[in-house]
Parts: sequence; C-alpha cells; structure tokens
Amino acid sequence: MDSTGNWYKPGQVFLEKDLILPYVPNVNLCDTKCISESESKRSTLLYFRGRLKRNAGGKIRAKLVAELSGAEGVFIEEGTAGEGGKAAAQIGMRKSTFCLSPAGDTPSSARLFDAIVSGCIPVVVSDELELPFEGILDYRKIALFVSSSDAVQPGWLLKFLKGISLAQIRGMQRNLAKYSRHFIYSSPALPLGPEDLVWRMMAGKLVNIRLHTRRSQRVVKESRSVCACDCKRANFTVPVL
Repeated sequence: MDSTGNWYKPGQVFLEKDLILPYVPNVNLCDTKCISESESKRSTLLYFRGRLKRNAGGKIRAKLVAELSGAEGVFIEEGTAGEGGKAAAQIGMRKSTFCLSPAGDTPSSARLFDAIVSGCIPVVVSDELELPFEGILDYRKIALFVSSSDAVQPGWLLKFLKGISLAQIRGMQRNLAKYSRHFIYSSPALPLGPEDLVWRMMAGKLVNIRLHTRRSQRVVKESRSVCACDCKRANFTVPVL
C-alpha cells in the first residue's frame, strides 16, 4: 500500500530494488537491564492489544480472536489511541512472554516492532510478510513465524508456544535486547540504527541492479537467459549479525 492508501499494482514493487522500512515503535525501549528484571514478571503467555478487525489479509485477526479469547494465559483486547493506549500496551507487552503479531490492513503491523523493543517475543501470523533489513538481520533469532492455517487450528498455537523451552525463550529475549537498536530511530543517527541499515541495504541493492543492468546490456541474443533487474536474485548486502 502506498502513502495515499492505494494498493500497489502487480509488478510495481520488487524486493530487489525497493526498501522496506520499520514502523516507529509506539512504546519505550526495554533494554537489557529491563528485560532481565522483567523475566519473573512475564506472567502472560500470549498478548495482543490492537484493532481486532481489519481488512484484506488482516481478516486473520478475527479468526485468531475467536480461537484464543478466554484461553488461559492469553490476553487480547481492543486497542485505543493516545497516551493511555500506549501506556497500556507497554505494560502489557512487558508482562508477556509472547506477543501476537498478525497481519493488519497490510502484511506488516506496527505491533511487531513494539514487541521487539519491549522484549516480548513476536509470534508472526502473516503469510505475505516481508521484513525490513532482512538481508542483514536474521529474524528467526528473535521471532516465531506461524502460518495462518496452523494458527487458527483449535488449540494448535497455544500448544506450540507451551512447547518452547525456557532456554530458547531466554535466548530469544537476549537477542531481542541486541536487535532493538536496529529499530530505534534517532537524531543524529547511530551506527547500526535503522538509518544506517537503510544505507547498507541501498548499497547492496545498487550493486545488484547494476549487475543485472550491465549483464542485460552485454549479453548476445543467443544467450540462454537475459536477466533484468527484477530477477529473483539474492541481495548482495553483507550480514553484520
């Protein structure tokens, strides 16, 4: 979806040339000390506070609410705007081990980045999701990814979450403390902050585009494949983590 609220047409957007940026977190950062101190206070297994009904891919929210509402260890409620809503979300996330991150009107959701900076392990239920800086960051270290079809099966999601070991949970929480810096915008920009990662990703994409452009300009007509810049190739960005 573009800035005017209209959906992009097929073929307009390619990961090979376009950048995905993270939402600005709506809650305050829970740093390493905060995460360590909150470990014993995270009594809620799974937390979600936000709009319970959305359009397009966000329709999964209503199905998840129907499946999870009232279950032991689960907290789900309609979100509200303003400082009161922000404070409630921040408190709730810091008291929870896992934070549900379903698709919104678009595949991504601001809840994902709120969860990351809160030390709450995101449980992503969004089949079409693309993530910012994925050529640099490995999201498997900080989040769980679940298909929509699995998530809405009776009892499946809670059984899956309860089966995750305490050691794995603690490891992911430590990684969340390390990864949070990549999603906190600042002025002036800091090394490995989102502004820095934007430039790193752009550099990789430019190399990739030049490769395909120059190759397409020099290959002869008998070549087996003439590749344009929209070919599905890996980004050349070098991981830093």
